[in-house]
Amino acid sequence: MAAFLVAHGAWSAGWAWKKMHPLMRSRGHRLVTPTYTGLGERAHLAHPGIDLDAHIDDMVAVLHCEDLTDIVLVGHSYGGMVATGVADRAPAKIAQLVYLDAFVPRNGEALFDLVSAEARAGMRKAADEAGDGWRIPPNPLPPDTDQTDVSWIMPRRVMQPRKTFEQPVRLTGAGERLPRTYIYCTRPSPGDVFRQFAERARSDPRWRSHEIDASHSPHVTAPAVLADLLAALAT
Repeated sequence: MAAFLVAHGAWSAGWAWKKMHPLMRSRGHRLVTPTYTGLGERAHLAHPGIDLDAHIDDMVAVLHCEDLTDIVLVGHSYGGMVATGVADRAPAKIAQLVYLDAFVPRNGEALFDLVSAEARAGMRKAADEAGDGWRIPPNPLPPDTDQTDVSWIMPRRVMQPRKTFEQPVRLTGAGERLPRTYIYCTRPSPGDVFRQFAERARSDPRWRSHEIDASHSPHVTAPAVLADLLAALAT
């Protein structure tokens, strides 16, 4: 049995992975899906000071309190920023890193450094106009999201603390030895921001690369396919 720890995406939380729990359990694996401070069921803790380091600290604390070792750390979307920081701080706890249609920052890069100038300006404008200056409203869901899932997801999404996108990740290189895999979703959103990371992974022999025929959140739209792929990576 492998233990998978998920660093979830922006505006989301552990609840968004609910379809995956029985699927991973039926494949003999444990799935742990904590929620960052200020999001999901922890939205009441949101404040303007929450930054990327706070979310990395959340995940490192889960490793400690849940006594997790030899884990597969999965970073989805924004969660790639978080997972990269966690791997640098606690590499001895991690067997491998999996980036699921996720950002893969280098030392000193913030999420806002990895998106287009247009996208960056749009999110900052939305925060100023609708998020009291410090919260970024959610991006639209992928257009192929089933209406039942839309009805489930939308009331639970909350705005993302702006500093989590603005703070650069600081890396020592301690996590560089870890095996890593990139999973690229082949039904991209406009702008196709994650292709750059998939192409980088494909050109680097230290990475494994996979594609999945799904839009940006396969844990919602293609959970069985994703479960099969994650289980295969653990063998």
